[in-house]
Amino acid sequence: MFLASGHLTFPDIHAIVFFMASSSKKAIYAALVGNTLIAISKFIAAIFTGSSAMLSEGIHSTVDTGNQILLLYGLKRANRPANEIHPFGHGKEVYFWSFVVAILIFAVGSGVSLYEGIRHLQHPKQIDSFMLSYIVLSLAFVFEAAAWLFALREFSKVKGRRSYLEAVKRGKDPSIFVVLFEDSAAMLGIIVAVLGVMLTQLTGNTSYDSIASIIIGLILGGTAIWLAYETKGLLIGERANIEVVQGIREIVNQQEGIIKANEILTMHVGPEFILVNLSIEFADEISVVELEQIIAGLDNNIKQSFPHVKKVFIEAESLQAITKQE
Repeated sequence: MFLASGHLTFPDIHAIVFFMASSSKKAIYAALVGNTLIAISKFIAAIFTGSSAMLSEGIHSTVDTGNQILLLYGLKRANRPANEIHPFGHGKEVYFWSFVVAILIFAVGSGVSLYEGIRHLQHPKQIDSFMLSYIVLSLAFVFEAAAWLFALREFSKVKGRRSYLEAVKRGKDPSIFVVLFEDSAAMLGIIVAVLGVMLTQLTGNTSYDSIASIIIGLILGGTAIWLAYETKGLLIGERANIEVVQGIREIVNQQEGIIKANEILTMHVGPEFILVNLSIEFADEISVVELEQIIAGLDNNIKQSFPHVKKVFIEAESLQAITKQE
């Protein structure tokens, strides 16, 4: 027997959901504005200086700009209501577009940077204006640092008491940590580009500039692989955090009329949408009316305790069925 529950809303739940969605968008918009300005300045500098590392950095910032647009597009599509074809909504759109971002970073950002570095290593080109490179890279670092600090602040608000690494691994909203990863890679890439230009100026050897471009490509490749790994589980269907699963089990086992919870299956359909399927052994002596009351109380308690739980499906297993399975 399967019993499905509806959606329960509370004023404080709406505040939490709005805050998380707002944090994601703020970080993305800040990164979008910063990366657009940085990309334009880097390309202008690359044209006048002929620096391979500068060109790679310009490509990097352009890819990042496109990624912010894709993340905003994913958030917008994820907010669409459920329909007949997608009865649980479109929350996984965020996971899909975050995965696309990881692919773009790897294919475009990393691939082109590696290509440019190797090409200029084979066919060296003299840098015309070191001062222009330093000015642009310095400004870019300031803008990237500002965007990084903003993204870090927003991420810190939603991570709770967890460490940053744990929050990334167990986080269910990739849009925030994708921006943080991108900005971190961008700042590291700028430092590498500055070192490449500086060594080229000091030694007169343009190979350092080309090597810097290759290193930037490797940084982007590593960032893309990590992002793809973190979003893959969410995309194919990842359970709720263990605290949520254990909390649901405690609520079920404490409910009168229930002997125990045999199986608890959860899945994140979106960052703020958890689907729960429960296999419960009810006491044999309860009536149908009592069963309905128990299920209603269970549904209410779970949703009050865990606001992101939107749907609860309950399967009642008899003692005879369990004995046969054993």
